[in-house]
Amino acid sequence: MVTVTPPFSVAETRVHTLQAGSGPVVADTATVSVCYMGVNGRDGSVFDSSYQRGTPVDFPLNSVVPGFQKAIAGQNVGSTVAVAMNSADGYPEGQPGAGILPGDSLVFAIKILDVTG
Repeated sequence: MVTVTPPFSVAETRVHTLQAGSGPVVADTATVSVCYMGVNGRDGSVFDSSYQRGTPVDFPLNSVVPGFQKAIAGQNVGSTVAVAMNSADGYPEGQPGAGILPGDSLVFAIKILDVTG
């Protein structure tokens, strides 16, 4: 659960380890399996959640927004992290389909389930 009191914004991306895992360290270019929830700092709305879909998501870290990579790379598998990312590390041009406007800060809670590569 991620609760954000809008309007929320950050000037620079910040990562906080909520619970440290004991698995292998995630490399910058690894493919990870995660569960996550993303909240828009401007209005506090959940714009994406693998928890709501009920299934983890797998992706290579070099194909996601920079803030997501900054949050996960260097963490241990099994960790839960929170990241508040500025617009430059999220969607600087916005993401209209998700209700994200240019300049919006985003907050994610991410559970790192597994890593390959």
